[in-house]
Amino acid sequence: AEVRVERRFVPESCPRAVRPGDFVRYHYLGAFPDGTRFDSSYDRGSTFNVFVGKGQLIAGMDKALVGMCVNERRFVQIPPKLAYGSEGVPGVIPPNSVLHFDVLLIDLWNSEDEVQVQTYFKPEKCSRTVQVSDFIRYHYNGTFLDGTLFDSSHNRMRTYDTYVGIGWLIPGMDQGLLGMCVGEKRIITIPPFLAYGEEGDGKKIPGQASLVFDVVLLDLHNPNDGITIENQQVPESCERRSQAGDFLRYHYNGTLLDGTLFDSSYSRNRTYDTYIGKGYVIAGMDEGLLGVCTGEKRRIIIPPHLGYGEEGRGKIPGSAVLVFDIHVVDFHNPSDSVSITVNYKPSNCTVLSKKGDYLKYHYNASLLDGTLLDSTYSLGKTYNIVLGSGQVVLGMDMGLQDMCVGERRTVVIPPHLGYGEDGVEGEVPGSAVLVFNIELLELVSGLPEGYMFVWNGEVSPNLFEEIDKNRDGEVLLEEFSEYIQAQVDSGKGKLAPGFDFEKIVKNMFTNQDRDGNGKVTAEEFKLKDQEAKEEHDEL
Repeated sequence: AEVRVERRFVPESCPRAVRPGDFVRYHYLGAFPDGTRFDSSYDRGSTFNVFVGKGQLIAGMDKALVGMCVNERRFVQIPPKLAYGSEGVPGVIPPNSVLHFDVLLIDLWNSEDEVQVQTYFKPEKCSRTVQVSDFIRYHYNGTFLDGTLFDSSHNRMRTYDTYVGIGWLIPGMDQGLLGMCVGEKRIITIPPFLAYGEEGDGKKIPGQASLVFDVVLLDLHNPNDGITIENQQVPESCERRSQAGDFLRYHYNGTLLDGTLFDSSYSRNRTYDTYIGKGYVIAGMDEGLLGVCTGEKRRIIIPPHLGYGEEGRGKIPGSAVLVFDIHVVDFHNPSDSVSITVNYKPSNCTVLSKKGDYLKYHYNASLLDGTLLDSTYSLGKTYNIVLGSGQVVLGMDMGLQDMCVGERRTVVIPPHLGYGEDGVEGEVPGSAVLVFNIELLELVSGLPEGYMFVWNGEVSPNLFEEIDKNRDGEVLLEEFSEYIQAQVDSGKGKLAPGFDFEKIVKNMFTNQDRDGNGKVTAEEFKLKDQEAKEEHDEL
């Protein structure tokens, strides 16, 4: 009689069948033909582990296991001559017993095996693969050959993070992860002698177990990496590149290597504003924002040691490579002054604007990226100011100096000479550099500094009497105002241009009314030149 085998269950896929010389792990029930059980691996709570075809088993079993697949179940009938023969096993198996075994194959390997790698997804673009000494972050499911799950990083909701090829992992994993791209998925099958060997791990992994890891690579860097700059789009004209100490305004999207978005300035609808090269941002960003032009776009890839390190932060996991797609909106340096470019100067340009002059001009105001903020042309009327009197931002007062009528200029004003860190709610962003295109249309010369009124000719010696129309020895504001108006109308006197007439006159009157009782006496009345310090408050 020979061994009889009934294949009770055969799995659909059988990548490998038992051959003599293989090592197997299987469960079994042993019974006599009448159903009496004499042995069971299940009762011991562990598989039976043995080499096949090396005489370590009864001859019938050595034969019965050949050709079996993992997860296959066989009923095996073995005659005594291929089992324990006429001797039997004292106290367990009587002489000349036919034995029945119910066998389930759990695991199968050969000492000649190597690590097997099967890639089932590879991204189209793969600029870099895992090398020895790289640090990676990956997710995995770990199963035995029969499909039983023993561990999963997905269940822990966090990646497994490790160096590769330096002995932090089991040898088969150190080898099986090499050459992977970010985004790649592979199944790595590892024989026990490249895994946890004869002892197992003392927890869930038994001795002599083959392991199967289904791995997806999320992140990859090397401790020696610097930052990488890609996808640069530089504007045609770039007169200036950013340097350490400059203040930058930029937009960005921040993603992980697998494309997960962790932050975006666009979603907040405002730029990120910072000094660069001073440690206000992560080291990789401090470096990656150097040498940019206004309007430039670039991708900055930052390894974790130049990012948020092993700890991570917020939505950024520890040891993560960061990818920033940035767009530079503007930059300046705190030491910048106003920059003036003359675009047109008339041939006759002798009268130049100075402090105190009354100017009428047109302008277009925009940001460095060309966004139009405001324009007098669209309003159809000029903007009118007294130069140097604080009616416009400091940079504008500087930019309008020494200009002649008909001249056109471009004036670039850094924020510290413009609207500062706060900007103007809803109109000018904080810390923005402003660009004004200016055309001067009219200029009324101002008076010498500190004067609000000057005489064009000789001053009457009986000035007080002339003003004091009703001869009561007191001048009221009304009398004073009428008199000044008459001098201006007749061309004998001139008022500082660009100010409100009543305001100037009231100011002059108040300066003369020493005791503040609303009347000026002959005693109180003095001319500007008589008392040099008088009337020195500008409007």
